Order: sequence, then C-alpha cells, then structure tokens
Amino acid sequence: MTDSLVIIPTYNEKENIEKIIRKVFSLSIPFHILIVDDGSPDGTAQIVKSLHEEFDGRLFIEERQGKLGLGTAYIHGFKWGLQRSYEFIFEMDADFSHNPEDLIRLRQNCLNGADMSIGSRYVKGVNVVNWPMSRVLMSYFASVYVRFITGITIQDATAGFVCFNRKVLEKIPLDKVKFVGYAFQIEMKYTAIQFGFKVEEIPIIFTDRTEGISKMSTSIFKEAFLGVIQLKISSWTRKYN
Repeated sequence: MTDSLVIIPTYNEKENIEKIIRKVFSLSIPFHILIVDDGSPDGTAQIVKSLHEEFDGRLFIEERQGKLGLGTAYIHGFKWGLQRSYEFIFEMDADFSHNPEDLIRLRQNCLNGADMSIGSRYVKGVNVVNWPMSRVLMSYFASVYVRFITGITIQDATAGFVCFNRKVLEKIPLDKVKFVGYAFQIEMKYTAIQFGFKVEEIPIIFTDRTEGISKMSTSIFKEAFLGVIQLKISSWTRKYN
C-alpha cells in the first residue's frame, strides 16, 4: 500500500492516458492512480481498463456519465481517496503539461511541512513552454487579479498541479465547493489558506500539451473572474474554524 494517490480527470485523452499512467508508475515512489473519466467518447476509459490487470491494485477508474466539469471530477476523486488510507492526494493533468517527475517534489514538500504544495508556473519568473503569449499573459494576470481581490500571496492561483495533505481535504467542506473550472483551483487554495493551512509553491516548468485537445474555454475564464469576487464577498460572513 502507498500513502500517495494521483487523481487524473479525463475527457478524450486517448493519445495521452496510457503514456501518463506508465510514466507515473515508473517513478521511484509507488504512487497509485485514480482516473476520473467523464464518459469520454474516444475510448479513454477502455484504454485505462485494459491496463487494470497489469497494474492491479494500483490503477483505478471512476466513470461518470457526461462532461460534468473539472472541479466536480476532483471532488469525486477527493472523496474516493479520503475513504481510503492515502495521506497525500494529488491533482494532475493527463496531457503531460505537468511533468510526472515533479510529483516526487510536491510530495517531499508536504513531508517537509507544507499542508498543500503547489506546482507553480510563476513563483520564479514565468516557466511556461509552447503557450501563445496571449494565453501566458491571461494566465499570469489572472493570478495577479486573484491576489489583488483576495489578498492571498499565491503566485499561481489557477495552478492545477497540487499535493494535498489529507487533513486539508478532511477540513474543507467539499460539498460546498462552488466552482468547476479555473475558479475551482482558486477556491481550493483560498479556502485552505482561510482555514490556516500552510500553502507553499515550488517552481515547475509547464509544457503545453502536444497531443489531444485543450479543454480551455472563455466560460471557464468568466467563471474564474466572477468567482474570485464571490469568494471574497462570501468570506466576510463565512466562519473558518
């Protein structure tokens, strides 16, 4: 048994899913993987299930009906992980934009005392590869905007490469998490900080996907823009204890 679970949400990731699974399982730390698939019509779930025998007891899949959103996929995965004995629960993309090797660094940072460890694109300059400048600027200034509105100091507020100590996920009322896109990532960080957890960033290099199709949309950015304001307003009356 391992103490570490990597949650990977998927929707149409047939080009990447087997490669990312094999890479994670090649690491020196014996991670487990939970795939949360939102009914991918391209056969992603079937590829995962074809690997079950080879990675018995280490690879798991939860299949959902329809594209229900990134945030709800992670909440589903968090609850699944908390029902088991994992101490460290990770968020990671399937498309290699997050380097699986960095899972070890995120975990070590939590072992060293962080309650939530973030793989940050912006904590030391701008470490993004293969993104158009327009998207780099949009992402970077989204985090500037989050810091301005909320007062938190996280440099990469929308980062989706994260290690949680289980006590963070036990404390945050997961059924009350409101958002599903980038705003979900902001909400989890903001809420963890409000509860007094130690949230730290470590630098990573983020590389845009080379296979498959990005799930980014203007509606996701709109949710994040408005969601930050809602988070701040709701914090005025919400009790964090």
